[in-house]
Amino acid sequence: MANEAVIIELLGNGGDPIRCTVADGTTIEKGTLIKLTDPRTGVATSADNDPFFGIAAAEKVANDGSTTLACYTNGIFDLVDSGAGITCGATVNVGGANLVIASAAADLLTGSVVGKALETASASETIAVRVLV
Repeated sequence: MANEAVIIELLGNGGDPIRCTVADGTTIEKGTLIKLTDPRTGVATSADNDPFFGIAAAEKVANDGSTTLACYTNGIFDLVDSGAGITCGATVNVGGANLVIASAAADLLTGSVVGKALETASASETIAVRVLV
C-alpha cells in the first residue's frame, strides 16, 4: 500500500496503542490507517468516511499466525491529503486508503474522524495531523 502514516511524535503512553483483531491472511503495513469493523476488528481503510480505529503500530505479514494488531491512537503523524486541500486547524477524517480529507459536519457522526490538521495542505500534500481517537 502507499501513503502510510509517518510518526512525528507519540503522545500519552507511547501513542496509547490499543489492539484489534485482524485476519491471519491479511498483510498490513506499519503506518496504515485502520478501519474499525464489528466486532473490534481492524482492516486497512479503503474509502471516504471509513470508521477510524487507529494507525498500525507494526507490520502484519499475511499468514504469520498473528490475529491481533496494536494501533496508535494518540500522537502527531504525517498523513496525506486526499486531494481536496485542508486548512490548518480543520478536523480531518478518513478520505480513502491511507488518506485524510477535511471533515464536514455530518462526518463527525460517522466515526471517521482522525484528528486535527496542524498545517494547511494543498491537493495531495503530506501534512502533520494530531491524531486522537
